Amino acid sequence: MHALKRFPRLLAAQPARLRIINQFPKILPRVTPRLYSTAPAQNTSAQTAPSTDPSTDHHAVVSTFDLFSIGVGPSSSHTVGPMRAAKIFINDLKDHKVLERVHTLRVDMFGSLALTGKGHGTPEAILMGIEGETPDMVETTTIKSRVEDIHTNKSIRLDGTHRINFDPEKHLIFNYFKALPQHPNGLRFCAYDESANMVATNEYFSIGGGFVVNAATQLDHGENVYYKQDITDETKETKSKAKAVAEAEAVAERTQQDIAVVALPFKNSEELLAVCKRENMTIAQVVYENELKWSTPEEIREKLLRIWNTMDESIRNGVMASPHDYLPGGLNVRRRAPALYSKLLKGLYGPVATQPTYSDNQIPLPGSIQPTGSALNSSQASPDTPFPLRRKLAALIHTHTYTHPHVHASVFFSYLLALDYLSVYAIAVNEENACGGRVVTAPTNGAAGTIPSVLKYYLEFISENPEKDVMEFLLTTSAIGMLFKRGASISAAEVGCQGEVGVACSMAAAGFTAVMGGSVDQVENAAEIGMEHNLGLTCDPIGGLVQVPCIERNALAAVKAIAAAQLALNGEGDHRVSLDQVIETMRQTGLDMMSKYKETSQGGLAVNVPMC
Repeated sequence: MHALKRFPRLLAAQPARLRIINQFPKILPRVTPRLYSTAPAQNTSAQTAPSTDPSTDHHAVVSTFDLFSIGVGPSSSHTVGPMRAAKIFINDLKDHKVLERVHTLRVDMFGSLALTGKGHGTPEAILMGIEGETPDMVETTTIKSRVEDIHTNKSIRLDGTHRINFDPEKHLIFNYFKALPQHPNGLRFCAYDESANMVATNEYFSIGGGFVVNAATQLDHGENVYYKQDITDETKETKSKAKAVAEAEAVAERTQQDIAVVALPFKNSEELLAVCKRENMTIAQVVYENELKWSTPEEIREKLLRIWNTMDESIRNGVMASPHDYLPGGLNVRRRAPALYSKLLKGLYGPVATQPTYSDNQIPLPGSIQPTGSALNSSQASPDTPFPLRRKLAALIHTHTYTHPHVHASVFFSYLLALDYLSVYAIAVNEENACGGRVVTAPTNGAAGTIPSVLKYYLEFISENPEKDVMEFLLTTSAIGMLFKRGASISAAEVGCQGEVGVACSMAAAGFTAVMGGSVDQVENAAEIGMEHNLGLTCDPIGGLVQVPCIERNALAAVKAIAAAQLALNGEGDHRVSLDQVIETMRQTGLDMMSKYKETSQGGLAVNVPMC
């Protein structure tokens, strides 16, 4: 994110990169100017409120549901972001009535997107975006066959309707040794007519966590959404009245988020803690209060529960997969979560192999019908329904009948067993992500396993009120993610893996501390510990695949998050190093880190471990 702070200077020093033939309609970044304010709510006294200039200093608050978004694997910056960018470009072609004139496209990938794009599924994501798909709605099981069809027929359907000539081997360009100055993850789209004249072009940057910006939105620090556009009067006139009204309302909703003077703004952790103490609120309550600017209480609850249910489903898919399956990409990495999970179940249910079962912690959404046999939240379930693993484990330990596969003792230390599940849950999510399955960016896809595994661990072995704890956990973690996004980066292409798994570890530590009843000072301390011991973490995926060391790294980060929370909970919140100092250190470390350790697969394990 530090690069975003320098964008005004960078852009002023360079000629405009958007080139559009004069006689054709322009596809320009149509972005409503954003007005930020760090002014407190009206009922807050001026003496106790932070005072800043909104024109020069922007708060860190973004929507929780932009930070946590449902998408597909294996990467938020290399899969989710490029799919959104392609979709945006196609939508602009439609808005300017030039879609039918397009005869072919050219898509250039720069920097990290080019160097590790093949391993991250970037080409496939771009193709799906061109065909009108979005990460949260695309049917993941059809992607492979659709991509094969595009390669075979050398054609693609823009927005799923207008078929054009398109040969991915020729029209998807990997610029391995070029990078756009604004960000390492750059994309350029060019549309041509039948006479090979350019119709329109635009550049986009995938800045991590699924967020996409372009030449105009880069100037806005702390992006709230993936891409923002306004509808000009000229564009409205060309559309039907009903459609124009509907789209104008949608834009107005997002614009309201852009310029909203949030109720309880904060720029850093120091201000966040001050707000909490001044208002006598927890961190989750502060985030919830801000979220009310954009959503109703019912919408917030439903969105949070949907995020958790998607996380839980990704764990389930990971542990219930075939243990004989291999992850795609050529590394010949076998799925580990199914076999590990089966071993843990055998320890609980006896030496005889049983059919694997999964204990889900799904929470019913408003108006939904809960399937028979699913786990309900504590207020709705019978005493014997929730937390079967916790109850089974407690019973076996009480009767001295549980034996761990590698610890030959009649009484097994339950804490260690719970950590076994914690690791398996994280591995399961990241294996599902590596296969292109449905996951939640938390805050990125490469780090998608850490937060779900810690939350699942808490719900399965500790929680007595799942719905309340899910909401508090996710809202708390999102606040910490906002601080990192504003103060440093959540993109491995900018700062290495410290910006992905490191941030996820910090977020998870904070969330776990909060639901364990920790004070706001202890939550901040846990977040600081979680990142401090991930500083300098490099991103060096072998073969450009989000597999080694990414999958195991999430498991270790989850365990580290629990350890960080325990250290914080056993203290009083006093500590020598603050979270703000760690975030600034992380930013500086990322700037000093060599590019070969920033998601380029040009150093570290990527060059020392052969592919075969």
